[in-house]
Amino acid sequence: MGEPFVTQTTNPLLALGLLQAKAPKTVAGFRRWRQIIDSDGAIPAPVKRLFVACAATVKGYEDMARRELAAAKAAGLSEAEAGAAVAILASVRGEGASLRYHGFFREIWPEAQAPEPGEQAIEVAPGEAEANFLQYFGTMPPSLGKLFDLVPLGADAYYLMREGTLSGTALDPAHAELLLVTVLSADYSSWTSVHMQGARKAGASEAAVAEAVICAVPTAGLSAWVVGATAMDS
Repeated sequence: MGEPFVTQTTNPLLALGLLQAKAPKTVAGFRRWRQIIDSDGAIPAPVKRLFVACAATVKGYEDMARRELAAAKAAGLSEAEAGAAVAILASVRGEGASLRYHGFFREIWPEAQAPEPGEQAIEVAPGEAEANFLQYFGTMPPSLGKLFDLVPLGADAYYLMREGTLSGTALDPAHAELLLVTVLSADYSSWTSVHMQGARKAGASEAAVAEAVICAVPTAGLSAWVVGATAMDS
């Protein structure tokens, strides 16, 4: 394992001479978004830096992901909280995003002990997945209803991964849901509103939901806020 990643103290975009000279208002605006992300608010600053790192990972912005994750560690994010994103990204954006993030995690936390791999046998009782979906969504989403009808084992798989993401990590359920809000807002996804509702049920305030959307702005621009804010009213 190489040397740990060194945190940059200056945001590269804010330090870009071309923007400073030609678009000072853009710099001033971006600086204000960063002020929201980099300071404690409805969500602690280290957790918001984690959210940005995850969105950057999904978008393929590797330098940014490393920088944000290193800054999150420097601000006090725990190894366990950072490691939680491996599972969350596996569920929301699949194997590639999860493995990419795991690589960054190992760079930033080279001292982390890697557990020995070993799969636990976990059974899903009849009706358990269906009851969980109804409790969470209020009604059965058509997409999940198709799994029960056509590939029942897939319904169990979906249930296990969803539960492992939202209730089975070192991030509390509200922050796990809000991380998904950031990633989905960065992708302009229509599922953003679902996890906003999940975050609210887990105790997140409207200000926290708004801050999670703002964490998508560095990776997806102003459109991330427009899409996310629209989803807040869905």
